[in-house]
Amino acid sequence: MKKFAIAAACAACLTFSSAGTAQEAGVPGVRGIDHIGFTVPDIEQGIMFFRDVLGCEEAMRFGPFSDDEGTFMQDLVDVHPRAAIKQIAMMRCGQGSNIELFQYSAPDQNTKMPRNSDYGGFHIAFYVEDIQAAVDKAKALGLKTFMGPLELKEGPAAGESINYVLTPWGAYIELISYPNGMAYEKDAKTRLWAPGE
Repeated sequence: MKKFAIAAACAACLTFSSAGTAQEAGVPGVRGIDHIGFTVPDIEQGIMFFRDVLGCEEAMRFGPFSDDEGTFMQDLVDVHPRAAIKQIAMMRCGQGSNIELFQYSAPDQNTKMPRNSDYGGFHIAFYVEDIQAAVDKAKALGLKTFMGPLELKEGPAAGESINYVLTPWGAYIELISYPNGMAYEKDAKTRLWAPGE
């Protein structure tokens, strides 16, 4: 395991104005979501899932990271000081954000995944061109799928279809499609990200 010294970081003072725009009020220079990080029990299993089920491509791997004596891990990412990252893998997923996979070990590690209704619960939604074909593929691969595809017919999200899928380690993935757009777009001042935009 490698030992790392902590580099001093300069924090910019952020000011918030109720009169300013969202971009003016927040952290300056935000361009979009670079990546979404997942801690997985097995890095190979995680890579295989995102590659074989969702078509992501592995771009790089690096690690390990740990600190056997100091507080580097706690100071850097707020985990137990003796936590160790065995490996990190970065994956490119279509036209959207990258996925970063971590394989950790830690003395106080919680191995139970939160449900969507729990604090800290989360899911990642992947846009697919043909949601029924995507769900059929997930089922053929032996993955647990939930009710759907469910097509929303009313409200601002009318036009989208969704279906949740469970990863082998218990995280939630949502498959989503809205090939003809959503109802909110008609009068929207701000449009959500969509493929091709």
